[in-house]
Amino acid sequence: MHLKLVQRILGLVIAAFGATMLPPMLVGLFYGDGDTGTFLATAVVLCAGGGALWYPVRDVSRELRLRDGFLVVALFWAMLGLGGALPFLLGSNGQLGFTDSVFESVAGVTTTNASVVLGLDRLSHALLWYRQQLQWLGGIGVIVLAVALFPILGIGGMQLYRGDSPGSVKDEKLTPRIKETARTLSGIYLLITVACALSFKFAGMGPFDAVTHAFSTVSTGGFSTHEGGLAHFQSTGIELVAICFMFVGGVNFALHFLAYKRRDSGVYFEDPQFRGYLILSVLLTAAVSAALYRSGVYATPGEALRHGAFAAVSMQSTTGFGGAPFFTWPGMLPVLLMLTTFVGGSAGSTSGGMKVIRWQLVLRQAQRELMRLVHPNAAMAVKFGDKAVAGRVLAAITGFFAMYLVLFGLLMLLMMAAGADQLTAWSAVAACINNTGPGLGGVAATYAHLPEAAKWVALLAMLIGRLEVFTVAVLFMPAFWRH
Repeated sequence: MHLKLVQRILGLVIAAFGATMLPPMLVGLFYGDGDTGTFLATAVVLCAGGGALWYPVRDVSRELRLRDGFLVVALFWAMLGLGGALPFLLGSNGQLGFTDSVFESVAGVTTTNASVVLGLDRLSHALLWYRQQLQWLGGIGVIVLAVALFPILGIGGMQLYRGDSPGSVKDEKLTPRIKETARTLSGIYLLITVACALSFKFAGMGPFDAVTHAFSTVSTGGFSTHEGGLAHFQSTGIELVAICFMFVGGVNFALHFLAYKRRDSGVYFEDPQFRGYLILSVLLTAAVSAALYRSGVYATPGEALRHGAFAAVSMQSTTGFGGAPFFTWPGMLPVLLMLTTFVGGSAGSTSGGMKVIRWQLVLRQAQRELMRLVHPNAAMAVKFGDKAVAGRVLAAITGFFAMYLVLFGLLMLLMMAAGADQLTAWSAVAACINNTGPGLGGVAATYAHLPEAAKWVALLAMLIGRLEVFTVAVLFMPAFWRH
């Protein structure tokens, strides 16, 4: 374990995060409604703190190992949550204390729409921009974005990419060099964000709302600049734009890259994970819309389809945008939509959840075991597309599910011990570990009323969900720390 190297990288990245305070500072100057000084002070603290970590070990230069990469990722996200809390602590007119400020910061960088802020419309433009920007940076992964700079600094980046990249395939590269991979991902992410912002503008949003909502839509974060979320605008066109780009955010970014490179949209439909994601979205939309119409919640099929599609895509992509109040819908619909978040989007996307590909493989493995009961001596391989899946991959996925269930149960018990009722505890842990946000019971609309201890449990669940369970769990293994 090269702790000095870890310290050097953390210092550089924290200082770089301090530089991201410039855009909200400029927004504050433009609108003149306060909090400019807040972001200036935050930038100074983060840059100074990062510099203080970096300077004593500035000459350390070693090969970054995989273990070091996992430690850097975990520590950085924890420090990012703490450092990112400063603007909320200093600039919310005393509304948010330390716990709530850290909670809001972690909810932002983990792209979880679990907010404790009440009265969004009263916040300054600078602070509203900052909330949305946090989600945009967290969507693609701050580490993956920063990896493009590491070769210049003499730091290898593949280990960091393996540690932070979402999904089950950690070794996947779009280009031969990790530097080019990071730049490609960043470029595609930026292009999709610009397209989303322009679409929102043409649908009727003002420039500020269009850009900030593009941040949270493409990142599948779900934060809004208004108390009512997208329902504030009362626009079918805006909701259609959101549905499209929430779905796009839940697609493997490697497919976006291949489609762009080949100029061929057929690439998407060749991928079995995308087909599974699309089929699930269509089926969920149809089921929710039909149930809404049959139960009389909406009088016309068109209205039922509009709200059903928005809720289905919002929850499956783990965006969690505020819109139609799904938690008030009758029957099984609220629970069905919550269960959908466990699936989530595609591996390699900005979505949370357990990922479509894992569910596809574990179900196919279960099918194989059933067939073995009928044909005990048959040699049967689990295939994904036209390729057989290695036993090591299947074992890893099985282990992931087991670890996920154990952590989920433990976090739920801790949430209940902290004072939350059963329904609130279950839905809060589900919404946080799947990086969705909206839940049922006491967290249907806001997390502001949770007991303080329960907020820290939810905060931990968000970090575990963003980093995925193995990345966090491995840090608690004694073997990880042995030389």
